[in-house]
Amino acid sequence: MELTASERHRLKKTTYGHKTPHQARRRATIALLAARGRGNARIAAETHLHVDTVRRPWRGRFAASRVPVLADLKRSGRPPTFTALQNAEIKALACQLPTETETPLSHWSRAELAREAVTRAITETISASTVRRWLKGDALKPWQHRSWIFIRDPNFRATAQRVLDLYARTFDSVPLGEDEYVISADEKTSIQARCRCHPTLAPGQARAMRDNHTYGRGGALAYLAAYASAKRV
Repeated sequence: MELTASERHRLKKTTYGHKTPHQARRRATIALLAARGRGNARIAAETHLHVDTVRRPWRGRFAASRVPVLADLKRSGRPPTFTALQNAEIKALACQLPTETETPLSHWSRAELAREAVTRAITETISASTVRRWLKGDALKPWQHRSWIFIRDPNFRATAQRVLDLYARTFDSVPLGEDEYVISADEKTSIQARCRCHPTLAPGQARAMRDNHTYGRGGALAYLAAYASAKRV
């Protein structure tokens, strides 16, 4: 096998390069040894490879294609299991609120999205990990929500400490008695009349939708419900 000066230089650089992939280094070594007149059996012994590996794939291919053969051949790979339309339909489903489909959920989980896709006959079967990979790889992520809230009360720490003490059944550092109860009206969020103080920010590229959870109360339904609960107690 005859090599040009540029081919020999490139093969040597590939063979001794610190960042050269192992396969490329081994193939370059076979080509250099063949150019020095080594036989297939001797090259196989020096490189610790099978003689068929030296003779058929690399020595023969290099003689036909020269230096570009050092790289791996392009492979077709496994045919895709899902179509682009199925991918888009599942992403569109993830953008919908579950309540729009009469599903009793506040947000979709990956497993629930996979089950809903099968129920709607979008696909016969799909795993939650496939759904996660599709959603993660999309530039826009309208199915994600990032919530935040601003603390506006300058006495927030003292107020919060008092509430937390009540959750622990303590008031002014004194434990509550067995006949004393704590009723929380603020936890009945589903019957509060309220509106957000700041608009929701739409999602962008690599940015989730943002919801500010500061709201203004528009009614006293929660307190009326708490009063009714206290009367029953």
